[in-house]
Amino acid sequence: MALYLVESQLSEELQNKAAFEGKVEALREDDSGQELIEVQVAKDFNRAFFIFEAAEEGALTKNLSDAGIVPSLVKEVRIVGQDLEEVKKQKDKINYLVEWNLPENLTMEGYLARKKANSVHYAEVPEVSFSRTYVCEDMTKCLCFYDAPDDEAVKRARQAVKAPIDAITEIASDQ
Repeated sequence: MALYLVESQLSEELQNKAAFEGKVEALREDDSGQELIEVQVAKDFNRAFFIFEAAEEGALTKNLSDAGIVPSLVKEVRIVGQDLEEVKKQKDKINYLVEWNLPENLTMEGYLARKKANSVHYAEVPEVSFSRTYVCEDMTKCLCFYDAPDDEAVKRARQAVKAPIDAITEIASDQ
């Protein structure tokens, strides 16, 4: 089984909390051989980021399309910074998601070494809590998840660890 990032621009009928949560619950109950590990949705409910554990990308994409979730991006990913079993417990608060389109010459080994060396600098911005990163196995992008008081704090944290921001999304949160 592999982990997959699925990004989707949500259809108008899913751009409210009740409809979106109903769709997510249906995906969690689906027994077609894939497991929804987590989902983060933009505060305005126009975009969602799903992480699935699945055996095969094609079947995952078809099942999502059949369920009314049209993927705009599907990539195999690796989790960094947190154990998958911890993510499945969904205990931590996430309210910001940062996207970084990785440079062409960066390897996974280089990324992991860079992250290990720079992560200590998160301590310089104590109001921000880094949770985890999903790195696309093809090294095109990564998504980093944070709990922070505002997007300016996230930007300061990213500067501290010398990591660019291509996009920042405020995440809908009940916490």
